[in-house]
Amino acid sequence: MRPLHVAWLTLLLIIPMGCTKRSNVNPPLSSNVYGAQIVQVSGDKQAAGVGSKLADPVVVQVNGADGNALAGALVSFHGDGLVLNPSEALSDPSGQVSVSVQLGGIPGSYQLVADTPKPGGGPTTINVREIALGYQEKVGKEVSYKYCATCHDPESTPERVSNLDNLTPPLPHQFTDGNTLNNMSDADLIKVIADGGPALGKSPQSPAYRSTLTQAQIKAVVAYIRAVADPPYQLPATQH
Repeated sequence: MRPLHVAWLTLLLIIPMGCTKRSNVNPPLSSNVYGAQIVQVSGDKQAAGVGSKLADPVVVQVNGADGNALAGALVSFHGDGLVLNPSEALSDPSGQVSVSVQLGGIPGSYQLVADTPKPGGGPTTINVREIALGYQEKVGKEVSYKYCATCHDPESTPERVSNLDNLTPPLPHQFTDGNTLNNMSDADLIKVIADGGPALGKSPQSPAYRSTLTQAQIKAVVAYIRAVADPPYQLPATQH
């Protein structure tokens, strides 16, 4: 092939590639609408396996100075270790924006930050906590949903009906109740799951699972309780 023909062929190949690359770049969003407040609507404190996409999107709402929903406001999302789609959007007519969240590959709590510009400059922000479960904690979640959630979760689902409101006081604590369960040692939680409420002077309506669950499954439930605690569980200080 002659050198001139090679040069023309190379030019024809390069030009379309350059044009295609430029056409796929989306310009950043902008808005002249400014919100006074951003609030969380739904999707916080979801727990799923590491690297998983959360079942529900996180939904936030921008409100104006009058407290009413504000359409057309710019909302940006970011969070270390999270994959967020979209990373920014304009609020819809109800003032809301939703974002899908994929968790990082390390177990623990992740913070999603949503912000919107304020009229006087700077952003107003909101933090949303999401939880990535390791293998043991994920097993604990599965065991909890099968044996514990009927009495410890107030929300009914298509798969089960909550029995929490039908129990006589004191009502069972939700597994997210960190104010109560964070003060119990792992040993006490294991004992009450294995031997029932009376083992710790608690309600006899809390059954014993020693014959139903293995020791590993019981410890997995405790690990799950620690992972989803609100406020988050802090390991006890090591004594020397």
